[in-house]
Amino acid sequence: MPDLKFERKYGKLHGGPVAGVDEAGRGPLAGPVVAAAVILDPKCIPEGIDDSKALTAPKRERLSAAILGCAKVGIGIASVEEIDQLNIFWATMLAMTRAVAALEFAPAFVLVDGNRCPDWAHRSHAVVGGDALCLSIAAASIVAKHHRDAMMIALDALHPGYGWASNKGYGARIHQEALRTLGPTPHHRKSFAPVAQAHFDFGPQIAAE
Repeated sequence: MPDLKFERKYGKLHGGPVAGVDEAGRGPLAGPVVAAAVILDPKCIPEGIDDSKALTAPKRERLSAAILGCAKVGIGIASVEEIDQLNIFWATMLAMTRAVAALEFAPAFVLVDGNRCPDWAHRSHAVVGGDALCLSIAAASIVAKHHRDAMMIALDALHPGYGWASNKGYGARIHQEALRTLGPTPHHRKSFAPVAQAHFDFGPQIAAE
């Protein structure tokens, strides 16, 4: 289970609060990438925080609400247009930067899940597998995942047929079949190969409309 050893180490070194940052949505064919930054209150840490991938959707929903209720949280989003313009890596860095900027105050140090930190002015450290090691990163993974899932469920109601309520925009069979039969929506990442092919296939039809 993740713990606070990284937060305690860097909090002591830099004399202030430490934020954990993680993202959700790098791999899907549709929808934005969402990042969260979380500064935990050591006196009020919800029980059961873990890597979001190890939790069920109901547990993520409960924990996300609990984290939002007792921690400092910032959420950052990079749009589909930004993903297509920048590529998914740099769009993820942008979402993380926006998440930290959305915090109520600037942290003294930032822990980032992965092997690279954004190009920013914050003192920071990348932690590979951080969502399974650092409690604040795990908390950020829960908030980011739940927030993005809710966005995709809402988009599913606007664009039925792709199965976004269940697959959250990932390339499940029902999603890829819908791409071939219905074509891409404005929420699809046209820089991703399956969407680019569908966009090409539907190009003449779209132009005719």
